[in-house]
Amino acid sequence: MLRPVRADRRTQPSHPGTPRGTRLPLLAAAVVAAGLTAACGPSTQPVGSAAPSAASPSPELSAASATESATSSPEASPTASASASASVSATPRPGSSPAKAGSAATGTQSKPSRAADAAQPAAVPGPGYDSSADAQKLIDAALRTAKSEGRMVLLDFGANWCGNCKAADKVFAQPQTAAILGGSYRMVKIDIGGNSSANSALLRKYSPSGGTYTMPVLVVVSPSGSIRTDTHVTGNPSLTAEGINSFLRKWAS
Repeated sequence: MLRPVRADRRTQPSHPGTPRGTRLPLLAAAVVAAGLTAACGPSTQPVGSAAPSAASPSPELSAASATESATSSPEASPTASASASASVSATPRPGSSPAKAGSAATGTQSKPSRAADAAQPAAVPGPGYDSSADAQKLIDAALRTAKSEGRMVLLDFGANWCGNCKAADKVFAQPQTAAILGGSYRMVKIDIGGNSSANSALLRKYSPSGGTYTMPVLVVVSPSGSIRTDTHVTGNPSLTAEGINSFLRKWAS
């Protein structure tokens, strides 16, 4: 009788319900599920919706994140910061003049050239006299220019056949005399060796003493039109470089 009872005890399970082999997998699954819930939190996505991928963020978010990382990173390069500061300092401010910016950078200031303000030497007429020229217009133009430049006007009355006039022309062409003449005078040459009644009238206007004229007649006229000297009255200087240079210097101012 004992053997049947023992046989029944071996074949009959000690606890009714779920078999032991089935409970262990269910218990492991519950533990795993609890761990995932604690780590990730409950899902707010509705069932069936696609969750955003953490591995591929949007381009906008990526650019913003990169900018924030570069700005807030304590390992930013001091060299790059210094270069950026130098670039900002070197860039001229809006409205500033490039010339002024360059002067400030070098510590120098550009000054206007005095040579540009100085009057250029006047051209000295060539030898001889132009009988076809309108002498009155030439004199009027010379007076206007001399007034603006602070010069005198030298009137040279002569003739192409006059030997003394040719000697004077040679002196006028010498470098030193030409420099004095061009720097202090506006020169007008008037032909009185022909039959021009207009030029003869100009001679009597600027040398009114009359009589016999010895050519060349040199008359210095101020910019206002007043006569300063008339060689028909005072006599001609020596027709040499020394004589004419002395005459020109004397009446230049």
